[in-house]
Amino acid sequence: MRISSAEYFSMNVATMSNQQAQLSQIYQEISSGSSLTTPADNPLGAAQAVQLSSTATALSQYTTNQSAALSSLQAEDSTLSSVLSTLQSVNTQAIRASDGSLNDADRTAIAAQLTSLRDQLLTYANSTDSAGNSLFSGFQNSAQAFTTNASGAVVYSGDTGTRMVQVTGSNQVATGDNGQAVFMSVGAANAEPIASGNSANTGTGVIGAVTVNDPTNVANADSYQIAFSGSGSTLAYTITDTTTGVAGTPQTYTAGSDITMAGQTVAITGTPAAGDNFTVQPAKQAGTDVFANLNAMISALQQPVTGNTAATANLQNALNTGMSQLSNTLSNVTAIQASVGGREQEVQALQTVTQTNSTQTQSDLSDLTSTDLVSTISKYTMQQAALQASQQAFVQIQNMSLFQYINN
Repeated sequence: MRISSAEYFSMNVATMSNQQAQLSQIYQEISSGSSLTTPADNPLGAAQAVQLSSTATALSQYTTNQSAALSSLQAEDSTLSSVLSTLQSVNTQAIRASDGSLNDADRTAIAAQLTSLRDQLLTYANSTDSAGNSLFSGFQNSAQAFTTNASGAVVYSGDTGTRMVQVTGSNQVATGDNGQAVFMSVGAANAEPIASGNSANTGTGVIGAVTVNDPTNVANADSYQIAFSGSGSTLAYTITDTTTGVAGTPQTYTAGSDITMAGQTVAITGTPAAGDNFTVQPAKQAGTDVFANLNAMISALQQPVTGNTAATANLQNALNTGMSQLSNTLSNVTAIQASVGGREQEVQALQTVTQTNSTQTQSDLSDLTSTDLVSTISKYTMQQAALQASQQAFVQIQNMSLFQYINN
């Protein structure tokens, strides 16, 4: 088989051009540090690289979301600690106000301290996070959560929404709690019933805290009224279930003895007058707004009672009611703070997992797309040697001609 000179030259030029192209591609891998310049270099590897890049982007966003969520939760946790401290101070002042040796001026001073603590609590309720978003206004994060109206009542201006953040592909975390749940509600569990006296009572009866002896009794969810009639040895009380409208039979009153309603008991001390009445209500029906409850105690303490036994009894009833409501609020805020702490731990655990996954994804992506310099440089050297050999062989074969021998 004969090979023409033109065909021979064409074959050698094509071979060397192909080797030059391969050498150029290897050099590009070395200079760019990437072994995947185009999908044609490695179609399967390119598809895997796209998937890994997408995963890395998602993990990066989850990392950002986790940091933002943790920051908000830490801000709420810190604020709730301050709220609890303030509520404990309120409780201390309320107990102090119950001291019978105090005079009207002393109680007025305590009312002023409670007013200051209420304002401090309002400041905490309007706290914001590092981004300036309201912690307790629900979805209305740019609005102030609580305002005070013309009558001095504190009004919630937010909503009942709970902001959620996607922290992994399958996990969302609540980054806050709305003000309605924190400052104007009581917990679904462990909220004690509230006993209170009618402010129009004229006797010296004082009702204490309610004791729940049988939590399973469904009638504990009803409201009750204890109404007094008679006087002296005929002084009696009648219990009416105001939820169902069923009234019991009159019972002789003995100061300090337990009065039973469903699965709960309460004691009344002193001597109520005929027409006096007291109520026992489930916590959620007896006033759950901590600011309104504080205002009621402040108002009661501002009323002079010295020398008036009925007024003194009404004041003590108001303080007892306020302290029971405050106890429920403390339990509620404590439970919410515990929930916030649990969410903080969850986010921190997810941060560790996400960081590990992100590191592994970046490593896999690097292994797939980064140039192995040792191997690639070795390949480059071999390809360069092959090209040089082809060039030298072409030169030698090019010199093989019969005219050289004729001339000689």
